[in-house]
Amino acid sequence: MSPERQVSLVPIPNSDHSAPRNCRHVGKTSAAQQITVTVVLKRAQPLNVAALKGRHLSREEYLNAHGATQQAIDQVRTLAARHGLTLVHEDRAARRVWLRGTAQQLEQTFGIDLQDYEYTAPPPAGRYFHAFTGTMSVPEPESAVIETVLGLDTRPIARPHIRWLNQIGFAKPNAAEASFTPPQVAQAYDYPTAVNGSGQCIALIELGGGYEDSDIQTYFGQLSIAPPTVVAVSVDGGTNSPGDPNGADGEVALDIQVAGSIAPGARIAVYFAPNTNQGFQDAISAAIHDTTNNPSAISISWGAPESSWDAASLESFDNSIQTAAALGITVTAASGDSGSSDGVSDGANHVDFPASSPHVLACGGTTLTVSDGVRSTETVWNDQPQGGGATGGGVSSYFPIPSWQSGIDVPSSGNGGGRGVPDVAGDAAPETGYQILVDGQSAVVGGTSAVAPLWAALVALVNQQTGRSVGFLNPSLYSGGESNFYDVTSGSNGSYNAATGWDPCTGLGSPDGQKIASLVTSNGS
Repeated sequence: MSPERQVSLVPIPNSDHSAPRNCRHVGKTSAAQQITVTVVLKRAQPLNVAALKGRHLSREEYLNAHGATQQAIDQVRTLAARHGLTLVHEDRAARRVWLRGTAQQLEQTFGIDLQDYEYTAPPPAGRYFHAFTGTMSVPEPESAVIETVLGLDTRPIARPHIRWLNQIGFAKPNAAEASFTPPQVAQAYDYPTAVNGSGQCIALIELGGGYEDSDIQTYFGQLSIAPPTVVAVSVDGGTNSPGDPNGADGEVALDIQVAGSIAPGARIAVYFAPNTNQGFQDAISAAIHDTTNNPSAISISWGAPESSWDAASLESFDNSIQTAAALGITVTAASGDSGSSDGVSDGANHVDFPASSPHVLACGGTTLTVSDGVRSTETVWNDQPQGGGATGGGVSSYFPIPSWQSGIDVPSSGNGGGRGVPDVAGDAAPETGYQILVDGQSAVVGGTSAVAPLWAALVALVNQQTGRSVGFLNPSLYSGGESNFYDVTSGSNGSYNAATGWDPCTGLGSPDGQKIASLVTSNGS
C-alpha cells in the first residue's frame, strides 16, 4: 500500500491564541478526552447589513444567500471522516457543523497542541479548562470555507454585568428605599402602556445559573402581574441550574424579571450555555435561528473587555449578530460595570464586547431619581470613587466607526476612529436599582445587566404596537436625534465625561419610550 499523501495545512486567519492568564498550567490534555467543537463556516455570499437599508430578509432568503453552502458542509464532513471525527449536527442557516472526537484526533485535525489549565484568580478560581497557544490550521480546501473553530479553548470568556446593593459598603442606610420595581422604571421612562409585548419573544443569553419556577410565580404575584411564559433552552449542554443566589442566579433572575414584568405578554426564552467562547457564540446563534420560539429581541447581559477576545472571535461573533440584524432581530448588550477601563489594569481605556459590536444596541448605565412616578434627575452611574462600579463606555479599538455614528463626536482611539460605546442608557446604579427575587430571597441589584433587558422589553412593546419587528435600531435612533431621549449631561465613567448629545458614558441618553415608539414607526425601522 502506498503511503498516505501528505496534506499541507493552511492557518485559519485570525485564529492566533495567546497563552491563558491568571491560571496554573496543569499539563497535557489527555489524548483520550472527548471534546465537541463547533466549526463555523463562511457565508455563501457576503452579508452587508447597511446595504439592506432596513429591509429584513425572510429566513429562506437568508439561508439561500447568506447561509453556508452544502458544498462547504460536505467539505467539513470529509475533513471529519479523514480524522475519525463524529458528525454530531449540522445547520446550514447557522453556518455550523458540530464534530466530536478525542483530543488527539482534534489536535491532528487542526494542527494544535492542547494543554490543561486551572484558574488561580477569581473569577472563576478553581475552574479547569483546556486551551492551545498559536494558530489553528486545516488543509487548503477546508481553509477556504471555515471561518473559525470553537471549543478548542474553553477558558471562561465573560462575566455578568450585575452589581448587588448589599455588597456595596458605602450604600446609604435607606438606599433600598430609592430602588424600583422594573415597571416603575418603565413608567419613569414613559414606556407605551397600551401594549404588553403579546406575540413577541425576548431571548435572554445566560452563561450559568438558573431560575426557580416558584420565584417567577411569587415575584409576579407580588407585582399583581400575570407571570409570562418562561422556557429554558439548552445549548452545548448548558442547563437551567439554580442554586447559588449570590452567583449567576442573580443575573438570570434580573433578566427574566425586568423583561417579563415590563412586557409580561411576551414569551421569555432563556438560552443556557457554558461560559466559554463556544457556548456564548452558539447561544447567540441558537437564539437567532430558533424558529420555535422565534425571538424578536435578544438581550445579552454578559461580556468581557474587547482586548481579551481574539480577532477570530470578534469577527465570528459580530458576523452572527449581523445575521440577527438581517432577519429583523434586535440585539441589546450591557456595556459593562467597570467604567472606562472595563476593569483592565493597564492604565488604558477599554470597551466591553459584545457591546462594542457595531450591530448591537449597546446599553450604558445611569443613576435615576423619580418623583411621583415621573423621571426627576439622572446622572452617569459611577460609584468607582467609593470602590463600586460604573457604566462602561468608550471607543472600540477593533471595530471602525459605523456610518450612523459619523455625525457625532466620538473620541479618537489608539487606532484612529472607532465605534463609540454605548448607544443608549438606563437606570443601573445599585442605589437606585431593581427589586428582584433570587432563589426565594429579595434583593436590590444594579449594573448595566439591567439595561439590556430594559431596552429589549421596550423593543417587544414597540414591535407589538407597530405590528412588525423593528430590528436593527441604531441607524434610526441616531438619525432621529437626541430629542427622543432624556439626555444625561452630568457625571463621568472615569476617563470620559457626560455632555450634551451623545457621549461615551450614556450614549444618546435614556429612553423616552413613547417618542422612540413614534420614531421607529415613522422611520419604518
